[in-house]
Amino acid sequence: MDAKSLLKARPAKEGATDRRSWGIPVFGVWVPFFTATNAAGESHISAESLGYPVRLAKDKDGTPKFADNGRPIVRVVKEISDSVRIIRENFVAELMAYPTSVKANYPDQYAAQVAVASTKGQAMADKDMAVLKAYIAANTPAEAPTGAVSEGEKVLAAA
Repeated sequence: MDAKSLLKARPAKEGATDRRSWGIPVFGVWVPFFTATNAAGESHISAESLGYPVRLAKDKDGTPKFADNGRPIVRVVKEISDSVRIIRENFVAELMAYPTSVKANYPDQYAAQVAVASTKGQAMADKDMAVLKAYIAANTPAEAPTGAVSEGEKVLAAA
C-alpha cells in the first residue's frame, strides 16, 4: 500500500486510470462539469467535495475499509455521486420521453422504422438459429441404433 497515492487528489501519473462514476471519469469530467455548474450558479457542490472527490471508505466505527486483497477501498464522495445519480435519472427520463414525442409527431415514420427493424432483426435471429443448429448437429454424436452397443460401452448381463 502506498500512502502517497491514497492521499493524492488526482491520479498518480499521466494517463493513469481515473476513478469513474456512472462510467465517466471523476477527475476528467465530473469535477470540471460540477465546477462549471457551480460557477454558473446551476449547482452548489461543496468545494471540499470538488477538491477531494475520491475518499477512503470507512466502516460504521470510522475505521478504513479494506478489500479482500488488502487494498484500501475508496469511494466517490456522496455529494458528487448523488448529483451523478440525479443526472443519470434525468437523462434516462429524457431518453424515455423522446420516443413518445417522435411517435406523436411522426407516427407513420416511426411505425415504418419499427417494421423495418423487426424484419431485419428477425432475419438476423433466423441466421443465428441456423448457425447454432448446425453447430449442435456437427458436435453431437450420432445415437446408436436401439439395442446396439456403441464402441467402448459396457453392457450389464443378467445373472
